[in-house]
Amino acid sequence: MTIAPVAQELSSSDLVLRPLVSGMLLDVLRAPIALFGITNALGSPLNVVVPQQIVKNASGYRAVFAKHHLTGEIFFAHKANRSTALIRELAGSGIGVDVASLGELQHALAAGFTGGRIMATGPKDTDFLWLAARVGALVNADSREELAALAALVRRHRLPVVPVMIRLCAFDSPGVTVLSRPSRFGVHAREMTAVLELLDKNRDVLDLQGVAYHIDTNGLAEKALALEGCLHAMREAVGRGFRPTAIDIGGGFGVNYLQDRGEWERYTSELSNAVLGTRPPITWQNYGYGLRAEAGTLRGGLGVYPSHRPVAGARYLDELLTGDAPSLRRPLATLLLENLYDLHIEPGRSLVDQCGLTLARVEEVRTTHAGHTLVRLAANSRDISIEDHAVLMDPVLLPVRPSAAAPTGVFLSGNLCLEDDLITRRRVLLPQEPAQGDLLAFVNTAGYFMDFAADHALMQPIARKIAVFGGDGTWDWCLDDQYWPVKGGTT
Repeated sequence: MTIAPVAQELSSSDLVLRPLVSGMLLDVLRAPIALFGITNALGSPLNVVVPQQIVKNASGYRAVFAKHHLTGEIFFAHKANRSTALIRELAGSGIGVDVASLGELQHALAAGFTGGRIMATGPKDTDFLWLAARVGALVNADSREELAALAALVRRHRLPVVPVMIRLCAFDSPGVTVLSRPSRFGVHAREMTAVLELLDKNRDVLDLQGVAYHIDTNGLAEKALALEGCLHAMREAVGRGFRPTAIDIGGGFGVNYLQDRGEWERYTSELSNAVLGTRPPITWQNYGYGLRAEAGTLRGGLGVYPSHRPVAGARYLDELLTGDAPSLRRPLATLLLENLYDLHIEPGRSLVDQCGLTLARVEEVRTTHAGHTLVRLAANSRDISIEDHAVLMDPVLLPVRPSAAAPTGVFLSGNLCLEDDLITRRRVLLPQEPAQGDLLAFVNTAGYFMDFAADHALMQPIARKIAVFGGDGTWDWCLDDQYWPVKGGTT
């Protein structure tokens, strides 16, 4: 049995968004008989993770650090995936972990992380702060109130001095026109002086390590502005007698999900035409992903992730560091190096690029009253939340009986009794019409798509998870929580 890709010869009316697949994920898809057996045993949906790939991805970031002669730490943003196997693999690799909840902190500690390799971010309650302080984690604080609460906690429980960073937001752009995206996280850059005054009063319990930002944007210009703002904040801290050593620029480096840029550009163009009514609809009820037609004019904005991104991951970080600071007009990497600052990053999605896929079994294929082919899967949009995160890419069909039939356009629905439980709102072109018992493989789901939104809605089971490992085209597997790095070979 072999993978059945969409036919190589596509007609002018065919629209595909073929996923980029590489490494062990490709080896896994080349063994569909094994996948059918594992799915029959463990149920659908089934999540598959590749722990060894996450270490390879981290090495790409290390290469960028080396290119610019920078030192610093990589902290994996745990919230991207709940996998125990991935966290254990990282624990054996020297990479750090960014935890955003008490549960994530406990998970990292149980996987083998020591406090010195953990950064605590996000909203923090007292229990989270206490354990982070107790184990010596680096606390990335979002407000003066959080810092004050942490200082009081340390004194009350006689905890060790806690290393802290200040997360900043809303940077000004003197002399340049760059809009800074507002955020509910972080201290406004103009409030830095007040934060330093608070830290000055708590030097006996809080040790300022540096400043940080995390901006929810793909824009290099905005991130460059934020990094320059952090350099100014570090200078102010040094002027107040502190000795900060690091700047943390968060994540958001992106992933390229698709094989072909032309397919992406063609699809988005045809989507606009469909919304305008100049071609037949290509989505469920002509859904526009943020676009709409008003009196023959296209309005709104396309609210999807740029699924084809030639500059993503480590290459994106390299572009940022190579670029000039907006007002200082010198490369950001040079400014970091001249000040002897460490650079910390918190990649999530990009660090688990090609680290996982989700399998779902076909339960029913039927034709709607409107003539559409509707395929119901033994999974739902919470299990495979690709489109909820605005990423568009095709699944891979693993048929029980491959055929030479013509490609078929289908809509994919889930197993919830909810009208909006659509796994794809767009018509997906498959190499043949699927049948009950076939599998669909949704590739590259490890970053937020496989379990970020999963729940037991309507008492449907959520996906079990396995880890695959091996090399040279062969692989073995175990349950996710039974994986240890000695299987994958990082130690």
